[in-house]
Amino acid sequence: MPAPLLSPSPRNHGQNGSVREIYYMGLIISAVMLCINGKAPVEPYYGRYIGPLKQFGHGIKGDLYAVDESTIFLKGFSYDGTGPDAFFWVGKTPRPSPEGYIIPYPEEYNGRNPPILQAYHNADIILRLPMGKRIRDIRWLSVWCRRFTVDFGEVFIPAALDVPKPRVLPEFKRLAHGLRSSNISVLDAKTFYIPNLHYDGTGPDAFFWVGNGSEPDLLGIKVPNELGSIEPLRAYQGEDIEIQLPGSLTVYDIDWLSVWSTTYHHNFGHVYIPKDLDVPPALGQTKISPPWWYNPTTTTHRPPNTNCRELLNGRLQIKWDVQGDNIQIELIGRIKGDQYMAFGISGTNGRPQMVGADIIVAYYDAEARVFRADDYYMSQISECDGKQGVCPDERVGGRNDVQVLTGYQKNGVTSIKFRRPLQTNEPVNDRAFPIDREVSVIAAIGPLNTRREANAHSHTSVDVNTEDIQIDFATRNDQSCATSLFDVKEEKDSKPLWPTRELFGETMITARIGPMGGSRGFAAHADYPSLGMAWYLNDMLVPVLFVERGQTYVFSVEGGDKPSQLDKFHPFYITDSPEGGFGLKSESEQRREKIYAGVEYHSDGYVDPTAAGRLCEWRPKTKDRSSEMNSFDEYFKTLDLHCEPGEPAFLNWTVAMDTPDLLYYQCFMQRNLGWKINVVNPGQTSQRNHSNSSNQIQSYGSNLIFSIIVTITISRAIFRHLNA
Repeated sequence: MPAPLLSPSPRNHGQNGSVREIYYMGLIISAVMLCINGKAPVEPYYGRYIGPLKQFGHGIKGDLYAVDESTIFLKGFSYDGTGPDAFFWVGKTPRPSPEGYIIPYPEEYNGRNPPILQAYHNADIILRLPMGKRIRDIRWLSVWCRRFTVDFGEVFIPAALDVPKPRVLPEFKRLAHGLRSSNISVLDAKTFYIPNLHYDGTGPDAFFWVGNGSEPDLLGIKVPNELGSIEPLRAYQGEDIEIQLPGSLTVYDIDWLSVWSTTYHHNFGHVYIPKDLDVPPALGQTKISPPWWYNPTTTTHRPPNTNCRELLNGRLQIKWDVQGDNIQIELIGRIKGDQYMAFGISGTNGRPQMVGADIIVAYYDAEARVFRADDYYMSQISECDGKQGVCPDERVGGRNDVQVLTGYQKNGVTSIKFRRPLQTNEPVNDRAFPIDREVSVIAAIGPLNTRREANAHSHTSVDVNTEDIQIDFATRNDQSCATSLFDVKEEKDSKPLWPTRELFGETMITARIGPMGGSRGFAAHADYPSLGMAWYLNDMLVPVLFVERGQTYVFSVEGGDKPSQLDKFHPFYITDSPEGGFGLKSESEQRREKIYAGVEYHSDGYVDPTAAGRLCEWRPKTKDRSSEMNSFDEYFKTLDLHCEPGEPAFLNWTVAMDTPDLLYYQCFMQRNLGWKINVVNPGQTSQRNHSNSSNQIQSYGSNLIFSIIVTITISRAIFRHLNA
């Protein structure tokens, strides 16, 4: 049967007559060659014909076809539906008998047991053999009444039946733009499976493209991508996808599949379609996940049958789809280049709890120029020390069970799609994604540290879900995303930043832990990511500390003294490192850092922190309100001090005369909790105090003189008025 003619691409409607003549002549020749070579099967094509159903009662009728190794097509099926316990029934005994099993139909049903067959009249039905069975494993199909062991109709399967099978082709030929793949499969007459697809996404107006002839050319037709869209192709980084030919087009009508630029008529790579295909028919049995089907009669596609939840308002969304034993997740976040987005199962069901949570951290690695997604477990709310904290599974003896599929960035929004098993074999580091109930989840956006690992985020509703969010991962069409983040313009915060405080002239200093103050606090001035908490010196959020050479300073440290709980262990020390965290660093990193106070050196080279007192922590009275406050003083009134039992630790530091001008006060076991120390010569801080005092006196004197002049002027005016 001749192949249908391919319509010219819309871009070519303006070609001259000679081009059109060549185009149609080529298609006519191709159609003739198809007839000669017998490439296309006789249409309509339903698969390998098995035979008709033999009727014994209840109006049974229909013709049976083998679609592929595990799928049967029943054409024109009729049944009166009056059997009390009838099913499609298959087995391998010589004749239909109770020693068989049910082929559930419909395939998707509610409840524990398959539904009994209803009435059908001339219906087309696709049946999938259950439990991994193949057509070669059965000898017959029957419409069988299980209650009365009665056979209503039957058909026998030939022993040597040669069923259609998917065909494996070579990979894409590698010509341009990093296009490559693994071996491509033709799953059925309309569906291509392209594993491990790579393409850099920079080709102008590139599409999947099919046509006839010895080489790809401009006389082809666009093929929708795996989402059913005919937009230009995005970048792919090792993703496994399926695409389907549009309209009535089948693989028997084409000679090649390519990635083609319609702007420059350039072939980035292609694969040839052999003429001796014997693949399954395209009856809808091959399901694309997610099943977004292109409608060839319009320029749109059907709404996706997928799930989308807004996790952080205007900042983070999740899409998901359960695929067999795996779950495919796409995180879409408005994040910066030094930030990550995270999602996972809460440590406790019923509320968002980070401790005990199993999360996935996704981000763009600008240095390696790849998208990443890593499996994490949170044993404590602290930076990972290789044993506990917020740790990648691989750093604590586990495995990264997450596989990145693809990612892209647009308009300040990053999208990363990845896959993870619903249930892994790591009982400690991983939690299962349940598909039989709702489960509480957590989500966050935060900074990456210098190891490109997740650092702690702020605890505001902007950066983490503060309310319980529960998801049923088995649900379909959970569409609560109001709009795409790519369409949301980022609102810039117009409120003022809190000015950096300065602490000078004080020799007795209290060091405690507290929140970082959101985007207007510490993060507004530091050029590195904060842990979400910071040092408060004399109840000021990370002030710039001024010290004099030769002067002794006493620090009363209340940052926590429990080494077994890193979130409650913050030894104070003074260093030349702008990030601190000496206890987390490798030996080579430690050798590059110089410590000036707060540690004890042992003879074996071990360094032990000494300034670790009880934990006193400033906490929000209700929720973090930093985004509402125009100044730190206002924000500080929303905090309460919580102190654990114990005593503070004291650190005495006499500043040597050769101390450099710039140092830092930091936490020994966490990075980026502290800020700058400006070291000045003797007397300079007192001069600064004196200068400020003099300025205050001058200001007070000027105001006093101004007030006296105003008073005299008013008095004279009143006197003139009374004597008038």
